[in-house]
Amino acid sequence: MKITAEICVIPMGVGVSVSGFIAACQPILEEAGLNPIVHAYGTNVEGEWDDVFAAFKQCHQTIHDLGAPRVFTTIKLGSRSDRDQTNQDKLDSVRAQR
Repeated sequence: MKITAEICVIPMGVGVSVSGFIAACQPILEEAGLNPIVHAYGTNVEGEWDDVFAAFKQCHQTIHDLGAPRVFTTIKLGSRSDRDQTNQDKLDSVRAQR
């Protein structure tokens, strides 16, 4: 099943700057072929359910390996059964309404 998802990973117990931890997840999402789009409060991805969640798990493990004793994550996801839809399709649809 194809999904689009947003992940917001918050390393805890590592101080106030977490950008290095977030940056460590980007290659994982790219190598999984999930077309990550980073924004101010998370990252959007798209792909097969199992591939997305395997990459999310790898991000968690990487952040722990980098020294974060806790990781808090929010995930939003959606799927469609009527057609394939990418994150770019969604952006284009909104922009076309302007």
